[in-house]
Amino acid sequence: MAIFAQLVINSLIAGAGYAIIALGFNLIYGATRFINMAHGTVAAGGGYAAYFLMQQWHVSLWSAALGGICVAGIVGFATDRLVFSPLRRRKASSLAMFISSLGLFTVLQALLSILFGTEFWTLVPASAVWTFEIAGASITNIQILIIGCALVLSMVLFCAMRFTLFGKVVRALSDDEEVAKMLGINTDRMIGIIFFIGSVFAGLIGILDGLDFGIQPTMGLNIVLYGAVASIVGGIGN
Repeated sequence: MAIFAQLVINSLIAGAGYAIIALGFNLIYGATRFINMAHGTVAAGGGYAAYFLMQQWHVSLWSAALGGICVAGIVGFATDRLVFSPLRRRKASSLAMFISSLGLFTVLQALLSILFGTEFWTLVPASAVWTFEIAGASITNIQILIIGCALVLSMVLFCAMRFTLFGKVVRALSDDEEVAKMLGINTDRMIGIIFFIGSVFAGLIGILDGLDFGIQPTMGLNIVLYGAVASIVGGIGN
């Protein structure tokens, strides 16, 4: 019974992490229709930004997490403005956008390695991690936080997409960008906002992964692959 309970809890933890990744990944894909490989390194950048703020500026964990999330959002927005927006104006194909994102992934990962090294770092000491038992299975406070974040963010994004003007605009953009332009929607600005929001989700999972496992420059590859698989299973672009 304890083994079954542990398997269920482990599945919930993994699924919650994949859900947070997929939320941001799928939001960007729905608006742009290409697989953004740089999404993974943006997530890793959020984790490293939080680590830097705690180690160099000695801020609290929550302040560092908020800072890391903001940094990830800004980096994601900058990648769109500097790389993807010019490609969209040139009517680049989805394949060209994908290849560009793959090159951006490589550059950002190399930059993280140069700035922080290739060592494995943890965001919190072992003393800050508490373990609870549920039906004989173990779960930590960090893992409970991951599950809670996944539930809250899923509901918030669902409500935003269904019941707000922002959601209607995003859905219109996802259905047909040209028609959305004819309706007076500034699609380029909206895509920039979507990149920011999607990257905020990425930064959050980078920080949560850093709290649960630790951070390293190559962590972005697993994050983006898990996000792609979860999005495809859940209905990519939906």
